[in-house]
Amino acid sequence: MTQSTGHMQEMPSHFGYGPAPSPDESAQAPFNLEAECAVLGACMHDSDVIDTIRPILGDDAFYRPAHETVWRALLALHREDRPTDPIVLTELLQQQGDLQRVGGASYLHQLASVLYGTGNAEHHAEIIRQKADLRRLRASAVRTVQRAQEPGADPEAIRSEIEADVRAERERALASGQGRLNRFARDGWTFVQETGADTEPLWGTRDKTVWSSGESLMIVGAPGVGKTTLAHQVIFARLGLQETVLEMPVAPSRRVLYLAMDRPKQIAKAMKRRVFDTDEKILRDRLVVWEGPLPATLDKEPDLLADLAAAHQADTIVIDSLKDAVSTMVDDGLAVAFHNARNRALRGGVEIMELHHQRKATADAPRGQRPTLDQVYGSTWYVSGAGSVLFVTGKAGDPAVTLHHLKTPTGEIGPLDVTHDHARGTTTVDPTKDPAVLLRTAPNGLSARELATVLTGGGDPERADVEKARRHLSRLVDSGLANRADGIAGGAGGGQQTRYYASARHLTAVG
Repeated sequence: MTQSTGHMQEMPSHFGYGPAPSPDESAQAPFNLEAECAVLGACMHDSDVIDTIRPILGDDAFYRPAHETVWRALLALHREDRPTDPIVLTELLQQQGDLQRVGGASYLHQLASVLYGTGNAEHHAEIIRQKADLRRLRASAVRTVQRAQEPGADPEAIRSEIEADVRAERERALASGQGRLNRFARDGWTFVQETGADTEPLWGTRDKTVWSSGESLMIVGAPGVGKTTLAHQVIFARLGLQETVLEMPVAPSRRVLYLAMDRPKQIAKAMKRRVFDTDEKILRDRLVVWEGPLPATLDKEPDLLADLAAAHQADTIVIDSLKDAVSTMVDDGLAVAFHNARNRALRGGVEIMELHHQRKATADAPRGQRPTLDQVYGSTWYVSGAGSVLFVTGKAGDPAVTLHHLKTPTGEIGPLDVTHDHARGTTTVDPTKDPAVLLRTAPNGLSARELATVLTGGGDPERADVEKARRHLSRLVDSGLANRADGIAGGAGGGQQTRYYASARHLTAVG
C-alpha cells in the first residue's frame, strides 16, 4: 500500500488542522498523498477535470485536511465559472482566511507543478476514493472493537450499529462514480453516440468485417496451417508496411505489443520472412515483442492485459497463443476470468488478436469441410466472448488452406481458398474461388446457383450455399461491379433465373 511519497517532505508540517501524519499513523490509515496532489494539480490546469472526478470522489475523500479545503475552494470557483489556476485560487483562499492554513501561495503553486497530465486524473481520483473507503471501514471496525470491549456491551446493539455502517457505506459507494453498480453505467445517448458502434473496421469493410474495432479477433487452426503467417501480415499492415491482407483493407495502429509466448524463436523466424532493412525504424518504434511467459496468467490477474498495453503504450495486443495466457483451457470459470481480462483491455481502447488451436480430434477434417465453433479447443466461453472467429482448415505445411468465418461482426467472409507463400510469408486468395473474378470471366453471367456450384466444388449446392452466393453477387451489384437481370417466374416455359453480369466499370478496371 502506498502511503507517502516524496511530496510529503515538501508539504508544510501543519495547516491549523493538526500535524502531518506520523509514521505510526501512516502505517494504520490508508492514504495516497501523491494521488491527492496529482488530482488537485490537474484541476488547477483544467477546470473541466472537476466535472469528471467529482462523482468519483464524493464527500470527504481527501486524507489531508488542507487538500480537502483546496478541493472545496476549487469546487466553489468552478460553480461560479471562474478560473481555477493557482493565482485565482490563492485570492479565494486568502479571502476565506484559509490560505496560510493550507500552506500558503507557494504550496498551491507547488501542487500545480505536479505534472501527470489531466488524462490521468480519473484514475488518481479512484485511488483517493478507495483509500477514503478503506479509512471509513477501518474506523468502523475500530469502533466495533471498542464497543465490544466496553463493560456490559450489548451484542444486538453492536450488531445493529455494524449493519447501519454497512448500509451507509453501500449507499455511498452506489452514489459515487466508483460504485460497483455505477462504474461502467452510461446514459443511453452517450452509449449510442460515443461507444464506437459506427467505427470503421480494423480489417475488412463495413459489409464484410473480419476484425471489428472494440472486439477481439480469434484465429483458430491446427499447427502448421498458417495462423501465424496470416496474423503477421495483419500486424505488418497495422504497422503501415502494407495496406491490405487478402485484398481487404487494414486500419493502421499506433503501436503493437506482440505476446510471443508459444515458441518465440519460431515466431521470430516466421516474422523475419516479411522484414526488410527499410523496416527497421518502424519495427523499433512501433512493435514491442514480449518473449516468453507472462508474469501471471490472465485468469489470475484480470488487469494484466490492460496494464501491459499501458506500460508499452500499445493500442493493439496479439496473444500468441491463447493457451499460454491462462492456467487451463477447459475450466469455464477461468475462461470467464480471461474474458473479463479481455474486456478490461478492450474498454481501455486496446484492440486484441488471439491465436488459438482447434481440438486435436478434428485436426484431420477435410480441407473443404466447414468447421464449427465447438471444434475450437477449450471452454465455449472463449469463443462466446470473441467478436470474430476465423478458422483455418488444411493439412500442416500445405500451402493451400481454407479460411472459414465462423463468427462474424457483419457479413461473412468466404469461405476463402487461399495459398500461403512460405518463402515470402504472404497469403493470396485463390482467384478460381473469388466471386468477382468468376463473374468477370463468365461471358453469359452467373446465377446464384451456378456460383454456389463453383464455390462448393461442384455437385448440387444446398439452399444455404445458394443464398450465400446470392449475397456475394448482391454485394458486387451494390459496389458497382455487377449488373442484375431479374429472372422470369416459372410456368409453361419453365421460367428463368436471375442472372448477374460484370459491369462495364469492372471489365474496364481489370482490362
